[in-house]
Amino acid sequence: MAIVPSDIEIARSAVKKPVVEIGAKIGIPPEHLVPYGHDKAKLSAEFIQSRRGAKDGKLILVTAVSPTPAGEGKTTTTVGLGDGLNRIGKKAIVCIREASLGPCFGTKGGAAGGGHAQVIPMEDINLHFTGDFHAITSAHNLLAAMIDNHVYWGNELNLDTRRITWRRVMDMNDRALRDIASSLGGVANGFPRESGFDITVASEVMAILCLANDLKDLEDRLGEIIIGYRFDKSPVYARDLKADKAMAVLLKDAMQPNLVQTLENNPAFVHGGPFANIAHGCNSVVATTTALKLADYVVTEAGFGADLGAEKFFDIKCRKAGLKPAAAVIVATIRAMKMHGGVAKEDLGEENVAAVKSGCANLGRHMENVRQFGVPVVVAINHFTADTEAEIAAVKTFVATHGAEAVLCKHWSEGSAGIEELAHRVVALATSGSAQFSPLYEDELSLFDKIETIVKRIYRGAEADADASVREQLRQWEAAGYGHLPVCMAKTQYSFSTDPHLRGAPVNHVVHVREVRLAAGAGFIVAICGEIMTMPGLPKSPSAERIHLNAEGLIEGLF
Repeated sequence: MAIVPSDIEIARSAVKKPVVEIGAKIGIPPEHLVPYGHDKAKLSAEFIQSRRGAKDGKLILVTAVSPTPAGEGKTTTTVGLGDGLNRIGKKAIVCIREASLGPCFGTKGGAAGGGHAQVIPMEDINLHFTGDFHAITSAHNLLAAMIDNHVYWGNELNLDTRRITWRRVMDMNDRALRDIASSLGGVANGFPRESGFDITVASEVMAILCLANDLKDLEDRLGEIIIGYRFDKSPVYARDLKADKAMAVLLKDAMQPNLVQTLENNPAFVHGGPFANIAHGCNSVVATTTALKLADYVVTEAGFGADLGAEKFFDIKCRKAGLKPAAAVIVATIRAMKMHGGVAKEDLGEENVAAVKSGCANLGRHMENVRQFGVPVVVAINHFTADTEAEIAAVKTFVATHGAEAVLCKHWSEGSAGIEELAHRVVALATSGSAQFSPLYEDELSLFDKIETIVKRIYRGAEADADASVREQLRQWEAAGYGHLPVCMAKTQYSFSTDPHLRGAPVNHVVHVREVRLAAGAGFIVAICGEIMTMPGLPKSPSAERIHLNAEGLIEGLF
């Protein structure tokens, strides 16, 4: 039996081109690239501004079925499709998110794709990269430090320390920091209070960086962050603490998109990284809109299943940035269909057509949901070697009976050659004129009605449920002028419900909203549902136990 090389081995054997050559392919002069070594660079703000009037290419969203432990390969398919479009003669750019250290050292792995459909340098992208996440963490925690410092030196703003809502962040899974007591140890250390940490990808600063149009917009949004409330319950903003400008300084370089390449030396922007189960799950607006000015096709992804990432991509990112996607690809695997059909992970190697057919209900739900936004869909079956012809045929038949096409894709093993058929199908969809994009709900709908619209139309739940205090908080925000904001749902990625074990396509469940947070700078309301955590924990056997340097000083264990 042939030994299959690991993702990191494949990435390490790639023949990279200098990043200035990659930039030249899409019309970026070398003087507008700020190199970080020879294989990655940031794009200058001046060049981005110079392209604002250019014609837009076609925007293609890659989303997926509800994720399972079997793996779906959404980023792999995004990268593969970008390579496939370039292979058939189209000028295409991939736009994906940066990797958080949390899942890299936890259980999910990296975010650079896999097999022969990766962005490189894989190790750098999955670790510190160009330092964007560190800058976001520092800017976020600078504001936290300035809050406590303001209280220590007399609290001129009359901030109620019981109502400070701004927590600290770090880019690591660490459940011990979810709830903390700070400023202990006496008078010299300030006033003790309860607080906690979120993971950096859940930071409002991350969301702001990913939704801002330029540095001026970034600074304005940072100033709009509400950090807590006075004793009279009026809000205190980051600009009241004079923190916004210093935060923008820390984020100046992080605001610029990062240019790298795929294994086939095609351009990719890797920028920003909010999770889709606790944040809005899309790469930066500035990277996507810039790519649209430079390419015929821009292939981007949205995190986790379409009920989370795609919904937020449409209702938050596209709404705010004025984007109009031309087509969507829904990634599915035979293995995932079996798991949604009730098969245990250890039994996925056995043919089970009945389970595939049953699990296709999850795929069908996601297809219906994407179409609700007026976006045409095609299904990519991400191929695994154990898939049988009968199982593949079952998925293709199901999708055909639902008015779409399923295309078998072998980009993981064959690169762009294995995804040509999907590339041609995407071009046909994107140029057909069938896309009639519109968000799911209007801005004028009440905040709770927006939540319930998502619950009923996307999750197929019976209702959204919330305590009186949550509903009253939403009404107060509406009275304060925030009622027009979209909603960012924070819930488990594994199910349409809030029960991660309820796979398939459940209906008539109740979605309980236990907490709501106002992200005034980012421009959305976060509704936290079920048991979802904004600071994940590490598994019993984290990936960190297996990541190491080998005798040659090369990194091993990343995936």
